[in-house]
Amino acid sequence: MSATTDDVTPVAQGVTSRPETIAKPLGFIGLGTMGLPMAVNCARQGIAVLGCDADPTRLVMLVDDAGPDALVHTTPVVSEVGARCEIVVLMLPTSKQVDEVVSELAESLPVGALLIDMGSSVPSETCRLAAALEPRGITLIDAPVSGAVERARFGRLTILLGGTDAGMEKARIYLEAMGERIIRTGPVGSAHAMKALNNFVYAAGLLAVLEAVGVAAAAGLDLEVFADVLNASSGRNVASEAKLKQFILSGSYEGGFRLGLMAKDLQIAANLAEESRVETPALATCLHVWRRALDALGPDADNTEMHRLFSR
Repeated sequence: MSATTDDVTPVAQGVTSRPETIAKPLGFIGLGTMGLPMAVNCARQGIAVLGCDADPTRLVMLVDDAGPDALVHTTPVVSEVGARCEIVVLMLPTSKQVDEVVSELAESLPVGALLIDMGSSVPSETCRLAAALEPRGITLIDAPVSGAVERARFGRLTILLGGTDAGMEKARIYLEAMGERIIRTGPVGSAHAMKALNNFVYAAGLLAVLEAVGVAAAAGLDLEVFADVLNASSGRNVASEAKLKQFILSGSYEGGFRLGLMAKDLQIAANLAEESRVETPALATCLHVWRRALDALGPDADNTEMHRLFSR
């Protein structure tokens, strides 16, 4: 059933639906670069979705991309999601935004509700929120994703999952609509911790690729051939395979992950290392380089655009 104009005040032109047909939809807050295709995949698989974003353009895109047969309704009001949903996905950039949204949601969510934080949040904040919500009968689990925008579009994300068995089972049908592999990581907060450490390892690989390409260019080597050498040899990594030719050598710099978000994840990983009293010189180097890149390029630049700094 497509979105219609019955019984609902439209948020933006064309963004309406019959609320009685989607009682207890999946709430989805945060329709950004990754969140939008994730919500669309849920809707295309027959899951009723109540999308929420402060940007009305993203609300229109959700309805349009989901297609005429999807059960989709939208709202810019967080409290409406809490009042109408029992399960809510949060796909927000920072723990601060998660905290603000959860504080508003908690006032209207019913007892037994489940919150699924699929962003890259601070593990200690995730644990704090989960503990604060538990006395109110609300469960919070962390389910950050791994995979670029292209994998999000096709529902092929890897999803890390921290929390209770009951929360996982309740979330499973929705997570399977967005990802092809779900990995249990342990108690709540563990998925966010592993996600931050994973992103550090990816950043280290990207940094190595950028430095090597800079040296190869200065030495007058054929960069396309060098990319083939990396990907056929022991230097192969995700950055060399999925970013080097596609977004770095092409100069498009559209890898789909912003500098500011990577710097945030590196800081989370660095905080974990400090709390664990483990020396991490490679992590310290990555964090230093990303901070320099932030100063030079700004937080909204793509991580692949750091190539500009290494090719000067």
